Amino acid sequence: MVNLLDKQESDNKVNLLVAQDINTKVDEYEAKLRKEMGLEVIDVDHFEKPFERPWTNDQKDSVTILFGGMTAAHDELVKEGMTGLGYNIRLLPCPDNESLSTGKEYGNRGQCNPTYYTVGNLVKYLKELRDQGEKDIEERYVFVTAGACGPCRFGMYEAEYRKALRDAGFDEFRVMLFKQSGGLSQSSEDSALELNAKFGLTLIKGIMVGDMINDLGYQIRPYEIEEGATDRVCAEAKEILGDCLREKKSIWRGLRRVRKMYKTIKVDYTRVKPKVKITGEFWAQTTEGDGNYHMFSYLESEGAEVLVEPIGTWIEYLIWSAKKNAEDHLVVDKTRKSFIRKVKLVQFAFRAYYNFYRWGLGFKSDSLPNQAKLADYASAYYDSHLKGGEGHLEVAKNIMATKDNHAQMVISLKPFGCMPSTMSDGVQSKVVADYKDAIYLPIETSGDGEVNVRSRTQMKLYEAKIKARQEVKDVLEKYNITVDQVKEYVAKHPELNDPMRKLPHHHGISTAANFIAMVAPRIKKTKKVAVAA
Repeated sequence: MVNLLDKQESDNKVNLLVAQDINTKVDEYEAKLRKEMGLEVIDVDHFEKPFERPWTNDQKDSVTILFGGMTAAHDELVKEGMTGLGYNIRLLPCPDNESLSTGKEYGNRGQCNPTYYTVGNLVKYLKELRDQGEKDIEERYVFVTAGACGPCRFGMYEAEYRKALRDAGFDEFRVMLFKQSGGLSQSSEDSALELNAKFGLTLIKGIMVGDMINDLGYQIRPYEIEEGATDRVCAEAKEILGDCLREKKSIWRGLRRVRKMYKTIKVDYTRVKPKVKITGEFWAQTTEGDGNYHMFSYLESEGAEVLVEPIGTWIEYLIWSAKKNAEDHLVVDKTRKSFIRKVKLVQFAFRAYYNFYRWGLGFKSDSLPNQAKLADYASAYYDSHLKGGEGHLEVAKNIMATKDNHAQMVISLKPFGCMPSTMSDGVQSKVVADYKDAIYLPIETSGDGEVNVRSRTQMKLYEAKIKARQEVKDVLEKYNITVDQVKEYVAKHPELNDPMRKLPHHHGISTAANFIAMVAPRIKKTKKVAVAA
């Protein structure tokens, strides 16, 4: 029996040696063939994401979040809301051209200028803190921002922040991202940044209210009689609504209080000003500084009424896109029905909240555009399945501005070389050819060339001013009255000059034309009564 076991063990060893010999010869022969064909196997040291020091719950009170990147109103209101959730927040200043230079110094080549502005702004601020003698900067501060993936450079922002911070001497500085499409489950159990429903609602509320404060400012400021009155009310409104967000008070009641404040601003709606719609890449169309040549304030100084894009439109676009993608997959995945119902509910709730806040302001602030309508307008020019940047929205907004009489002119602001916006610009040439009345101006921002940009803007704005003047002329001729008669009648009926009055869309596009069209029938009626008497 022992001999049989020894023989079996010996046979097993022989078989193992034979198998190993065969495998060795196969590997050698494979290596020989690969070498002859130039297909050698090369050991590659793959990139691994660097270890990120966590920001844990026990550090929440001792660490300050650096935050920024939207308009001043949005940043300030979101800051107050997050303060109410227990976070220490400090707003970064609006990125300037010095930030651009810093970003180019520490960043990779070939990035879009929003990358350079935002990355450089953070590095510049941290260097200023260091120069002022602050200690333990990497322990006392974190930077929180949005992140994403996709066909544009936005997906590279995280890597750019980390590279620039490392090269500037802040190797251990923490950058915390919340993904645009990541939902509310992106933080670990011990993370101090809790991306939960409370966080999401607070962020959304701050953005909604910021949209409306901006909208009111741009609607009223061009017509104010006392220069600076609108800005003073806007500043006070941000304090009141920020307090509501921080203290978890009723935002709707705060909006009602703010509405009364805006009603005290004296305006002259007979001033003829063209409406200019702003579209383009998200950051370029949102920032209020050097990044877009201070375009909003410049347009106002040149006699325009600016229609800024609410961030709410972008948020609803993300919701609508998720629903559309799920509907497209229903053919192969019936389980998507449940998801679609949930997304529809989210979209309904988002618009309901938005309109509820608008109600608090007497519906003076504009409503969000219908996403299905935007997709329909763009369908002949730009497929809604194409993602990246603003997707089909840039094309759709240009069409809507002309077709629905929203603006006399559209300016699309985007970084130099922005791929999604460049694609849209190529399509816009066809849109402008089909819509003869459209005045469309694409502007690529690069941090320089401001004189050239302003010259181009002035030329197109002159065309828009001619259209606005013609609208007012047409309505005056229609009712056979003069502007002086309108002003005289309004002086006797000052309630008509209520800055919070939502003007009906009577005639054309401009505020002056619609205001005169609203007042003119009353003037004619008064004349008839006087004649009859």
